[in-house]
Amino acid sequence: MTPQTVNVAIVGGGLMGREIAAALQRWPALIDHPVRPRLTAVCDVNPAAMTWFDQIDTVTTTVTDYRDLLADPSIDVLYVAVRHDLHEQIYTDVINAGKDLLAEKPFGIDGAAAQAIMAAIGAHPESFVRCSSELPFFPGAQWAARYVQSGALGQIIEARNAFLHSSDQDVHKGINWKRQIATCGEAGVLNDLGMHTWHLPLRLGWAPEQVYGVLQNIVPTRPGPDGTPVACDTWDNATLHSRSRHEGQEFPLTTQTKRIDPGQKNTWIFEAIGLDGGVRFTTKNPKSVEVFGVRDIPGIGREQVWHQLDVGSQSVWPTVTGGIFETGFSDSILQMWAAFLAERAGELGERFGCVRPDEAALTHDIFRAAMTSQRDGVAAQVRSTTRTG
Repeated sequence: MTPQTVNVAIVGGGLMGREIAAALQRWPALIDHPVRPRLTAVCDVNPAAMTWFDQIDTVTTTVTDYRDLLADPSIDVLYVAVRHDLHEQIYTDVINAGKDLLAEKPFGIDGAAAQAIMAAIGAHPESFVRCSSELPFFPGAQWAARYVQSGALGQIIEARNAFLHSSDQDVHKGINWKRQIATCGEAGVLNDLGMHTWHLPLRLGWAPEQVYGVLQNIVPTRPGPDGTPVACDTWDNATLHSRSRHEGQEFPLTTQTKRIDPGQKNTWIFEAIGLDGGVRFTTKNPKSVEVFGVRDIPGIGREQVWHQLDVGSQSVWPTVTGGIFETGFSDSILQMWAAFLAERAGELGERFGCVRPDEAALTHDIFRAAMTSQRDGVAAQVRSTTRTG
């Protein structure tokens, strides 16, 4: 079957825009994918940010106004990575134009913005929309998900998903848009990183019923452009203790998102423990998954054992990379796009997919409950009754 060519445009030529562009150049690493993406256009309000894309010969259009891309009939899909306060306007404009969209988290600066985006999707069902979250596409994360789905946990005891880094540990680091409510949103680090910790739990059907939030604004001011202290009014770290259910059994689910966690660079952690089994994976050791069980040990008897397994390179979509080799962040980006474009083409099947709009909107209800809990000092109900799975 000849792959379908899909023309892609990037809005936001920063860190993630360049990462996506690089991933699309590695597309031939995927085996028998039904789609062949071509990056043809880039938009950024800063013309200098687009010069990096000059080295990609398929890019023929560079603009400073994203609306120019919406009027281009040759563009099929837009990837948008901009400040949170710009999400609602740009995302709804893309959807209203009938274009397909891979949107960066948090899918709107707050719940109201997310609902406006959802309304646009409802009015334009021809627009295929998903939200970006690449870390569950690590092979070890996929192994962990399949392990849980197999029923191997038995009665669940507890689970945890965390995303940790230390990018804000330097108190002299200058203020920027992610450190201010007006541009990042009241949820702060939850808006910035929270999708990383909720993508897999929501896909496993673990939407929380109640949340107890412990939120920290550790560095309340940061230097402005002239060195004068400026209010840094977003949450730096957030730990959410939630009541969720697995196969009808209530259990505690802990999620952590931290911009200040000394010693961490960019670490994603998932673990789930049950009476019959358990599983752990962290990107800090991307080659391995740990699996728990009770085994007969020769000469010893029945014992509890954590086994360490090497997972190799294969994730959602098969690649030419040898199965014994290691994987990394760039590979997870490639796999996320493979899943996005395969699902768009109706060819994903039962494979793990990108964050759906309903899941993205639900995270805002979770974040609101966490902030309510922080304010009141008690657990708060998650307002939405929507359950994903």
